[in-house]
Amino acid sequence: MIVFDIREETVRYWADDVAYKIAEKYYEEGKVKNISSTKTVDDTHKFTETHINSLVEDENKDLFNEIVFNDKSGVTKVRCQCMGFHNYYLNERICPHIAATMFKYIRDKDSIINIDNRYSIKSRRLFNEIKQGMAKTEQPIELLNMEVKLEINPWSMKGSNIEIKIGMEKLYVVKNVRDFIIAYLLKNNEIEYGKEFTFKPLIQYFSDEDKDIINLIEEAYEDDERNFGAFGSNSQKFLVGKKIYLTDIKVKRFMELISNRNISVNVKGRTYKNVKVYDEKIPMKFELLEQEEDIQLSIEGEKPYPVTRDVEYVFYEENIYKINSAHRKLFIPFYNAFQREKENTISFNLSDGEAIASYIIPSLKKISDRVTIDKSLEQKFREETLSTKIYLDKSNDMIIATIKFCYGEIQINPLRKEEYRKEETVLVRDIQTELKIVNLFRSYKFQKYGDDFINNDEENIVEFLYRGINEIEDICEIYYSSSFKNFKIYNTANYIGGIRINDSDLLEFNFEIDGVDKSELKNIFNALKQKKKYYRLKKGGFVPLDSNDIRSIGNMIDYLDISDSDLEKDKIIIPKYNSLYIDDNIKNFNMNYFERNSRFKDLISSIKNVENSDFKIPKNLEKIMRKYQGIGFKWLKSMASCGFGGILADEMGLGKTLQVICLLASEIGGASGTSVVVAPTSLVYNWSYEIEKFYPDLKILIINGSKAEREKLIKDYGSYDLLITSYPLIRRDIDFYEDINFKYCILDEAQQIKNPNSINAKSVKSLKAKNYFALTGTPIENSLTELWSIFDFIMPGYLLSHSKFVKAYELPIVKFNDKVALEELNKHVRPFILRRLKKQVVKELPPKIEHKVLVEMSDDQKKVYAAYLQNAKEEIDRNIKEKGFDRSKIAILAVLTRLRQICCDPAIFIENYGGENGKLMALDNIIEENINSEHRILLFSQFTSVLKNISTHFKKTNIKHMYLDGQTKMEERGHIVEEFNEGDSKIFLISLKAGGTGLNLTGADIVIHYDPWWNPAVEQQASDRAHRIGQKKTVEVIKLITRGTIEEKIYEIQEKKKEIINKVMKMDNIDESSIFKMTEGDIKDIFGN
Repeated sequence: MIVFDIREETVRYWADDVAYKIAEKYYEEGKVKNISSTKTVDDTHKFTETHINSLVEDENKDLFNEIVFNDKSGVTKVRCQCMGFHNYYLNERICPHIAATMFKYIRDKDSIINIDNRYSIKSRRLFNEIKQGMAKTEQPIELLNMEVKLEINPWSMKGSNIEIKIGMEKLYVVKNVRDFIIAYLLKNNEIEYGKEFTFKPLIQYFSDEDKDIINLIEEAYEDDERNFGAFGSNSQKFLVGKKIYLTDIKVKRFMELISNRNISVNVKGRTYKNVKVYDEKIPMKFELLEQEEDIQLSIEGEKPYPVTRDVEYVFYEENIYKINSAHRKLFIPFYNAFQREKENTISFNLSDGEAIASYIIPSLKKISDRVTIDKSLEQKFREETLSTKIYLDKSNDMIIATIKFCYGEIQINPLRKEEYRKEETVLVRDIQTELKIVNLFRSYKFQKYGDDFINNDEENIVEFLYRGINEIEDICEIYYSSSFKNFKIYNTANYIGGIRINDSDLLEFNFEIDGVDKSELKNIFNALKQKKKYYRLKKGGFVPLDSNDIRSIGNMIDYLDISDSDLEKDKIIIPKYNSLYIDDNIKNFNMNYFERNSRFKDLISSIKNVENSDFKIPKNLEKIMRKYQGIGFKWLKSMASCGFGGILADEMGLGKTLQVICLLASEIGGASGTSVVVAPTSLVYNWSYEIEKFYPDLKILIINGSKAEREKLIKDYGSYDLLITSYPLIRRDIDFYEDINFKYCILDEAQQIKNPNSINAKSVKSLKAKNYFALTGTPIENSLTELWSIFDFIMPGYLLSHSKFVKAYELPIVKFNDKVALEELNKHVRPFILRRLKKQVVKELPPKIEHKVLVEMSDDQKKVYAAYLQNAKEEIDRNIKEKGFDRSKIAILAVLTRLRQICCDPAIFIENYGGENGKLMALDNIIEENINSEHRILLFSQFTSVLKNISTHFKKTNIKHMYLDGQTKMEERGHIVEEFNEGDSKIFLISLKAGGTGLNLTGADIVIHYDPWWNPAVEQQASDRAHRIGQKKTVEVIKLITRGTIEEKIYEIQEKKKEIINKVMKMDNIDESSIFKMTEGDIKDIFGN
């Protein structure tokens, strides 16, 4: 890589011929002085930056030069103080002084001062503080005093400045502020200021209020270092000798810092001591006197002197005063006027009396409490309360406004020159209020026309009628002509709305504008969509359209998909599930004009107060269900009773199935009808198992068998409480359900219909039911359309049509990160989704949850299993007959192992097996839901061949995972475990024997046993890799058991034996050898003989 540096050709490139020759002359004559270069490494951008500073003599002046370049991109900045620099710069050239500095840098590089800029003053300060901390230095024990002196000179080139004195009893002038601040910051140098005082920063300290001043000095020092380094003339720097120069902004900062202390101040060469800063009116004494020929305004004493250029602070009578912005606007004209006068007096003509009374005197009283008015002048003033009258008239389509300012019997039209003086009196007018009213009309675009204001622009007229009149009414009396009253505005005061549940349990909606024909509502809302500011009614009058009130109504009507023709109706029937959306809108947008009947209010209350509802959990389930599950049951019941659907989206392991079983059980005994559950094939029998376990009184029917058999089963649906079928079968059997109306239609793993165009989605959406519910831990996996598809099942139309949903929500949210659209969508879906995470209900959960998931084999898998089972039975029978039971146990073990392998994955011993694997499909569902919910999983199997196939499957589906079995080297295991616990992967595949003990895997919170092991204690030990000290989450243990196979038989036998053995002994001695202790009866039980 080529590294850039300034070379002769660099100068030739940037300098023109004339500048080049002059630069060489400067260099040869030694006019380039005090040159230094500073190198700084920029780790972020990976380059080294060089700063070159110098002084170049030209016509007895030292001109400061700066050049910056880096070794990657070349020269990035040049700067010179010469007059011609900007012209050169604009033409992308360099001046002779910059070029001369480059020559010096190139040709005399060895003699240039190289500053080590690795350590800034801040860094050195830090290093020194650390060094002092390491050394046993004494704490500062001597408090120093400080005196501050301010020299006010805001109009000079460098501005005002401060000086400081420091010391103990006697104070000494700090003659070199730069040396002082460096010593103070670095604490590595002592400075002698006199025989009796030496500044020792290690053992001396300042008060907090003095530190504030020192911080201001430090800022000035840093500004100098940043802009000039060790160079630059004193005319440019802030720290020069004993003076600290302050910009106007820093003078204001300084004023705030000294608000509670006295300082010395120098003004025009004169020093004042014990000066304070006051935040109050200036105590200036003004006097108004009437002379024979004029009226004189004078001030007593010295004129105020500005401390800052904007006159926010002024020096007056040996103190400083801060003037607030409102008073400053009035003070500055007086200040400027007095500055123009040699004496402290301003003269006015006698005829200016009214202006003085109306403008001068009120302004003076606002900026000072010391205003004296000559009695003879004051007696001529006449004060009356202002009463303003506004006369509004209509001519064609134009508004005419006449303004009259009334002071007693005197009336003043601000647009007409009138003589209202009586004798020698002077009317004191409230000019400020008069101007406010006139400007108010001008703000609504009224124009002067003779003695009146007129407005003939329709848009401005509507704005005035809608907002302006309300503003004017607060401060004026308004009189309307009869023709003006035709200019009517219809706003929220005219809105009338109603929302009610009628006697037929339907939701009725109504909206109208009082005084507006309903046939015009469609035109009003169409104009709103066109973003017009108002709508002019056919009979006259206007409906403003630029308010949030009408927009919120329009948005609601649009969302509810109310047609133009419906708007003309007195009552509009809309889907009941819109109740919550409407209620939220009424509250959020202050639609208080909507009347809600008691039935509607009761409906909303029942949904929002689910926990306090009266729904009773069936007695058999009361002790089983946890509190959050009881709330879930009540939520399902509330949704159902209101005629709504819902998504139960609890995290996996929190018992969604149990909550639905409770819902179904609560309906037994009434004329509730039959419900249907649609689940993935692998989970159909798990539903059967869970119902048998928790509520066996439910009559269930699993739909399976041939098409004819299934048709026969479905026809008999009325004899059962619940039908259970699968997604593949519902697709094939949908015609059989055409005439059935279910009580509840429930989808398990509802993400199966995330694609609205899939056969799965279309099939289940054609099922008819009173209520629809979806169970899924992942209602959204990749796109918002997935959520729409599920809502299209539970409440068709609630989230609009798909195209409208994409336009209104998906595109704005996904493509443009539209937070308003996101909040609007949340508002719609939130009431109909119940989701709890384990961490939210952790207090209700045990440290470990264990449950069995019954898995259904695929059809191909069943055929392989059935064929092998038949052969296995015959082989075992033959062995027992020929060799006897005891001598056949090894053969029996081999057969059992092969059957277990078929349950896990037939492909591990059947070459080119192309059928589906039911257990792997069930695993995919579990994995998908949990990794999307930020869980981390340990997956154990005793078969390494199975684990390797799962690993291959994960790689194909791009699921990142880790792997450990008996072949993993011991030295690698620790690294793999550490990586997993630190979050490298979400899934860890582990051989049961290789990783079942000795590992600490608290990074995981879900344990899956892919296949059951003979010894439950070994499984327990494996589960305890995650469920151990250091684990902060509830651990969920899932056991996958293939239904109707040897796995289920072994599980049942082991559970029975575990119950007996646990009472008398530990489980550690039960392992694969337990097969040799089984009786012939045990074997027959296993094979179902």
